[in-house]
This record gives sequence, C-alpha cells and structure tokens, in this order.
Amino acid sequence: MENRMFQKYRFKFYLNASHYIIINGSQGAVHPHTWEFVLEILLLKKEFIEFAAFEKAIDRYFQPFQNQTLNNIPPFNTIMPTLENLLERFGQDIRVLLREQGGELTQIEGSETPTRTYIISYQQEDQFSDDIARMTQDSMDDMFTTMLNNATRH
Repeated sequence: MENRMFQKYRFKFYLNASHYIIINGSQGAVHPHTWEFVLEILLLKKEFIEFAAFEKAIDRYFQPFQNQTLNNIPPFNTIMPTLENLLERFGQDIRVLLREQGGELTQIEGSETPTRTYIISYQQEDQFSDDIARMTQDSMDDMFTTMLNNATRH
C-alpha cells in the first residue's frame, strides 16, 4: 500500500424506528422514520484495517434501536429523540466504538427526510487536532525512512 497522509471511509447506515415529540407539554403522534446516518471515519492506525470491522461495530450499535419506538429505549426514554439529540448521542457513542477499531469519527450527518440533514463535525476539537498532528508526524517519519532506505540501496 502506498504511503498516504490520511485515509478516510464514508459509510451510510439506516435506522428504521418510530418516535414522538412533546411540544409545549403536548405529546405528538408516534410516527416512523427511516433515518439515514452518514459517518466519515479517519483511519488512525497505519496497518490495514478492513472496513467491514467498522461496519459490523456500527451495525451492532444500531441494532437495539431498529424497529423500535425510540422514546421507550434508554437514553431516549429521558432525552427527547429529536434528530439533533439522536445525532449528539449516537456521535458520542460511535466515536468511542471507532477509536477501539482504529478510527476517528470526523463527521456525522443525520437525516430524517431527504431534505433535512443535521451535521456534527468533530474536526475543530483539540483532541482531534492532536491526533491529526501525531498522525502527520508519524506519516512524515515513515516517508523519510522510506526515502533514506531507497537512497542507500542505490
């Protein structure tokens, strides 16, 4: 594999679930959605990571929510399951999951309709910047080592 500074994956996941919203103390009707979630994942490890590892971990994460009424499932039994709240919570949880797999969630997008998308980008966080700086330094070190090894062979 050639030496690249950064490698990213982009995944789409779909969650079929229902919810209701309480507005001004009045509960709305339970209604279904097929939510679409788009995740951008930066690879943190230099060695090969099979993208299916990310897919399987995220599929397992979403499984308890599939075909359920979200208001009945923690943490959404105490947090209103709006698109924004879903994305905040899913983003936090999925970031932890991906780091265990060698990835970093750079952005998560959520849509409850084709015309309405909410986006959270993690790229301005200090930890993200620190990880990128470390990865850049490691990649540069690898490139210089490769160049020196090639130069000494000729």
